[in-house]
Amino acid sequence: MTRCANIYLVGLMGAGKTTIGRQLAKRLQRRFLDSDHEIEARTGVRIPVIFEIEGESGFRKRESQVLLELAAEPELVLATGGGAVLALENRQCLRDTGLVIYLHAPPEVLYERTRHDRNRPLLHVNDPLVRLRELYAARDPIYREVAHIVIESVEGAAGLLVQRIEKELRTKCEP
Repeated sequence: MTRCANIYLVGLMGAGKTTIGRQLAKRLQRRFLDSDHEIEARTGVRIPVIFEIEGESGFRKRESQVLLELAAEPELVLATGGGAVLALENRQCLRDTGLVIYLHAPPEVLYERTRHDRNRPLLHVNDPLVRLRELYAARDPIYREVAHIVIESVEGAAGLLVQRIEKELRTKCEP
């Protein structure tokens, strides 16, 4: 197995993990999955409902189980949930089974991208921008710790970002 057998996209909500991941998988002729979508498919309910019934801790347990199972798949491009890196076992799993790409964007950009999305339970607060700033402050160091590559996802079309990622993959992955 090469170090790039699987490619994992991490970052806060709105960073572009799903959009970039789909395009990257298509260009690399790999299967694409989004861990949040996989959790919804397996449970039959949307993530906000899981948060409502089981709380964030219940959701995180489901997320860890799904990541462990998906990491065993060959040559996958996976968009992880924004909080997937919070658990040490998830970080180890991602780093040990593939190449981790952090799609970085500042909270203000993420707010503009997510402010009308009602499927973000962590942003169901009075001031979502303040919440994004808190999440960013807590998670940015963790994303950077786990990432093999950091890509700025602030400007540029998704296709251009995918090209930048492909260029990085050529230097980081075994042939």
